[in-house]
This record gives sequence, structure tokens and C-alpha cells, in this order.
Amino acid sequence: MSGQLPTVAEAKRLAKRLRAQLDAQGTPVSHGNALELVAHQHGFRDWNAFHAAMGNRPPESWSPGGRVEGSYLSQAFSATIVAVEMVRPGWFRLVLDLDEAVDVVTFDSFSNFRTRIRGVVGPDGHSRERTSDGLPQLRLDV
Repeated sequence: MSGQLPTVAEAKRLAKRLRAQLDAQGTPVSHGNALELVAHQHGFRDWNAFHAAMGNRPPESWSPGGRVEGSYLSQAFSATIVAVEMVRPGWFRLVLDLDEAVDVVTFDSFSNFRTRIRGVVGPDGHSRERTSDGLPQLRLDV
């Protein structure tokens, strides 16, 4: 068992990769079985115990003073995290100070620049809210 546990999202990505590797070797497993195998690799009896130990905490870099990159309204940004609050398991409200202002208006004749944004993101780093073209309003690189 490693000293540092992954986040739930990281553990799920590990399970997905493991499943693909096993499938390529001719040993297909279900996603649930891959999750169990990842739990065992980290020294836990099953996925439920592993999930409880991970606690749906945010990635380590998602703490005040931490640095993140991503996009807001489809515009790339780099930012410093000002505040983090869990709103429900796996979902976090973040306040971000952007290194450079982003224009939140898409009209040529009008602009509205923001240097601080707030948003709620889930375990994959994406907001539930979408832009008119279907993309997440806020997306963090995790």
C-alpha cells in the first residue's frame, strides 16, 4: 500500500487503465472488478473500504494557495485557489484568482473581464453547468 492515497477520480482512472490492459492481454474484467483490483493494490479489502478511506477529498493541489489550470467559458486560464468548500461528496466550490482576466462576453462590441471566478466542480474537475455549445462552464485540468 502506498503512503498517499489517490483521489476517487484518480482511482477510477487507474481502474479504467487496468481494465484496458487486462482486456489487451485476453483477460476481460468488468469495471466493478477493476475497481476491486485497484483497491486490493492499495491494501484494502474491497472498493467500498478504499472509497471510504479516500473520502472524496479534492486533489491535493485544490487547497488555498494551490495552483490550477483549466478553462472558463472556453477560455484557458491559470489561477491561484483562494478558497475550497465541499458542497457534497466529490463536489467542491472553488474561488479562483486568475493570473490574467478572461472576457466572459462573446460579443465584439462589449466586454466584461473577470479576474476572480467561483464555481462548483465534480470529481472530474468539470462543472455541471454548460455553455450554449454544451461544454462545461468551468473545467479544471486534473
